[in-house]
Amino acid sequence: MSATSSHMITALDVGSSKIACFIGSIDDEGGIDIRGMGVRSCRGVRSGAVVDIAETEQAMRSAVEQAERMAGVTVAEVIVSVSVADLESHIVEIETEIEGHRVEESDLRHALSEARASITLTDREVIHAFPACFALDGIYGVRAPIGLYGERLATTLHVVTARAAPLRNLRTCVERAHLRIRRFVAAPYASGLATLVDDEMQLGAAVVDIGAGTTDIAIFAGGAMVFASVLPVGGNHVTQDIARGLLTPVDQAERLKTLHGQALSTAADDRETIDVPQLGEGDYDPDGYVTVPRSRLTQIIEPRLAEILELVRDRLEAGGFAGGAARRVVLTGAASQLPAMRDLAQRILDKQVRLGRPGGLTGLAAATAGPGFATTAGLLLHSAKAPPESAEPLSPVSLPAAGGGLARLGRWLRENL
Repeated sequence: MSATSSHMITALDVGSSKIACFIGSIDDEGGIDIRGMGVRSCRGVRSGAVVDIAETEQAMRSAVEQAERMAGVTVAEVIVSVSVADLESHIVEIETEIEGHRVEESDLRHALSEARASITLTDREVIHAFPACFALDGIYGVRAPIGLYGERLATTLHVVTARAAPLRNLRTCVERAHLRIRRFVAAPYASGLATLVDDEMQLGAAVVDIGAGTTDIAIFAGGAMVFASVLPVGGNHVTQDIARGLLTPVDQAERLKTLHGQALSTAADDRETIDVPQLGEGDYDPDGYVTVPRSRLTQIIEPRLAEILELVRDRLEAGGFAGGAARRVVLTGAASQLPAMRDLAQRILDKQVRLGRPGGLTGLAAATAGPGFATTAGLLLHSAKAPPESAEPLSPVSLPAAGGGLARLGRWLRENL
């Protein structure tokens, strides 16, 4: 059975610590059942960009082969996540005269066509392009303009781009693994599709996916993603801080973070102790360990997590997600599972925060149903529940800086979220 049939789809999430592959079956009602899963660690990706083609290709092959064996299918085509640090949101605004008549579907097609025509070629490649919102006669927030009357129809097109070179490197890895790319999907978008409920997408919410090498941010409103950004920091930076601060190997630092780490200090931290293996010492040498209070580990973890969340806060404000009404943040990603992470996020972001797990799929194993696999699940959901994008593919583009259009959209968000 081929995974490229009309009812089968394969997701390939290329992360900075692992490559994950999900194979899903889509039923007639749009439901997705997971048939196969494969996960392999990978050190060939850093901050979302490929730095070792051979290592990344091998991890892709292994993850896909594991999923194929479980699903009993052969994979030829995949949907691939993009989480490079230079992922950018651009807003293209086009206003067309409709001269007081009723808005028809042809008017929307014409407006989208003009928006595409306003884009010029350069060294960036489009990942997504879809309507963020519409306005009639200067009134923003129109969700379904067809059938309404007005003089001027303004279309705000949200275009998400990345530099072409990192995408070429990623494409090369996938092709060397003998796979075709069905399409790229921005990782923040996929995480939002997997973790946000419909009301959050409509009323306004932000998803923050703290992965190993990047922190992905997406803002949704009116059922569409209206802002996306990627920060080149994540859980690996916390691990590196632990390794340096406690003079322990990196793999042991990751283990200490997972078993004993927490985002906020507690009164019991000074009373609890942990054994820390030292650099250059044998694993079984009793003299190769030092005992330190747990508070020392927390004192290393908390400042780095606070720094990441402060950067997130700045990006959310830049995307218009500020003020008293914009209160909802969904935290996901592997690093979000640290104890007290939600409390720290609420303190720094000054918003309601909940932990997001992948939803909308059946057949997920317990090991892959957590926040660390939100992006992988969202890649599958993209085919079943994603809002429509512009009908025609866009070429690599040169877009205006995130100023005028994005600022106006940000003002609308602040007034309506």
